[in-house]
Amino acid sequence: MIFAANFKMNHTRASTRTYMIELAKQMKYKKAEDRVIVFPPATALDSYDGDFAVGAQDAYTATSGAYTGEIGVEQLKEFGINSILVGHSERREILRETQEVVATKFQFFKTQGFEIIYCIGEPLEVREQGHDAVMEYLLAQFDGVDIEYDNSIIAYEPIWAIGSGRSANADEISSTHSAIKAAINRPLLYGGSVKPDNIKEIIGIKDVDGVLVGGASLKVNSFMELVRCAC
Repeated sequence: MIFAANFKMNHTRASTRTYMIELAKQMKYKKAEDRVIVFPPATALDSYDGDFAVGAQDAYTATSGAYTGEIGVEQLKEFGINSILVGHSERREILRETQEVVATKFQFFKTQGFEIIYCIGEPLEVREQGHDAVMEYLLAQFDGVDIEYDNSIIAYEPIWAIGSGRSANADEISSTHSAIKAAINRPLLYGGSVKPDNIKEIIGIKDVDGVLVGGASLKVNSFMELVRCAC
């Protein structure tokens, strides 16, 4: 199982370091074959010791250069970071990243050899149209994306479940993950209001290879409760 923690715009540099120190101590409770990846805010990117990886929530498609306010590969490599989120719905919906922009990011970080966690998801109005509409919407989010890139992971996050407290139910997750896997055979995470009280059910679903966690990852004990459930 893969357990990915997305802090979004939460935590400071100081609180992230405290979190990472405690997380390192608690890695003894995870299975040896399980992976933990933490995506802190850009201000807290650093080298941390522990049996976990650190990734970037976003970066610009350049090594360095005249791109005010951005971070590039040069800054990430300083800390040995080679994992990145691409296509998260909040960047698509709030920051208006088009499919063309998302696909360009995927291609660039592929050429850099990064591990890419590629996010897809549908809004509620699409979900209410039924399974076929959902799959048409999701598969369109792979336009311009190399679905055979070996160092990629897909994260399915129904937009209507992110931060809402309402996770997709087991049937919704199972049918959607099964259809995605049939089209694209990559490790597949579920994200969207993953919590300690639903984690066992979620990771027990066929074709779920892990979770991408938002709010429940902000406290290390809450996040580790999810990891321990896999043991």
